[in-house]
Amino acid sequence: MFLYYILTLFLVALATQVAAHGYLSEVSIDGQTYVGNVPNQTPKDSPIRLIDDIDPVKGASNPNLSCGQNAQNAALVVPANPGSQVAFSWASGNGGNWPHNTGPLMTYMALCEGTTCDKYDATNANWFKIDEAGLKPDGSGWWQQDIMNGQSYTLTLPDDIAPGEYLIRHEIIALQIALSVGGAEFYPSCTQVRVGGSGSGTPSPTVHFPGAYSDTDPGIYTPDVYNPGFTYVFPGPAIASFGTGTGNSSSGTTPTGSSPSSSPAPSAPTSTSSIDPPSSSSNPISSTASTADGGDPTTTFLPSSTMSSGSTSVSSATTTSASDAASSTSSSSSCWDQNGKKHLHNWARDWLETRRVIKIRRSRLH
Repeated sequence: MFLYYILTLFLVALATQVAAHGYLSEVSIDGQTYVGNVPNQTPKDSPIRLIDDIDPVKGASNPNLSCGQNAQNAALVVPANPGSQVAFSWASGNGGNWPHNTGPLMTYMALCEGTTCDKYDATNANWFKIDEAGLKPDGSGWWQQDIMNGQSYTLTLPDDIAPGEYLIRHEIIALQIALSVGGAEFYPSCTQVRVGGSGSGTPSPTVHFPGAYSDTDPGIYTPDVYNPGFTYVFPGPAIASFGTGTGNSSSGTTPTGSSPSSSPAPSAPTSTSSIDPPSSSSNPISSTASTADGGDPTTTFLPSSTMSSGSTSVSSATTTSASDAASSTSSSSSCWDQNGKKHLHNWARDWLETRRVIKIRRSRLH
């Protein structure tokens, strides 16, 4: 009986860990949808580079920060144009909705210099930022919350970008445990496109990944992220300008290293970005509730009865029930076969860090 109980808890923990992370599942360019590959599965033809793990990239100096966990070059390079509408859809590890709601979305591009993008090594790519979205200006929360609600994120490619083959690096940074240095979770993705048109702009500034961020940047280390009046400072470079054209611009960009006190107020995405309602997808969509206090829904990984201190349980955080986790177990079994020990280790790490964060947040309320 004891072994059965332990096994049940283990399966619940594993399934919840799988649901607690995710990946870029689809990209749509001017209405043409391209489905990505499920991480660590046999790759199919897609322009989205396949990653081998749904876990986040940890640490600003991690070499996987360019395109994701051990990203493999994709088979396809798909057409786009200056001004193309590009929509990004994210999924959790079990195919449901993206599980996080705290932190920014940022998008970069890099020219595949000297070769085609399906053969290009992104290690030394020169990335320029084209879009960023953080806190909503009306104070209603993060744009990432809309991704968690099952919506896609749409932006417009720069108007004067020169023709050529490019990687589009679309990234989510989850900040739910970034109250300590090194807590930020990076989810970068890379999509291979061939831009047509007759643009002639030269983007500036450009950066490298790793190298563009530091673990202590104000937008990556965010000890006050849950405090009233918090102002978010985007990490990385300003949105690129183009030497001979207009490109896209944003009045809310903040260069790396700026302090929160000197930064502009949180801004919406650039005028060419939007959140789209959920669309039909090859990935099943399941609703996910946010926490009562605006925190990330995955900050609790066990039922509330196991997340108690004395007689007080952590009821303000959303929990995953055993029945929900059990329904996800079959879809996560292949993940356990290949990466189970790693996922369990990461789950334990995240759970311990979450307990620490909850204690900090409680102490600030008293």
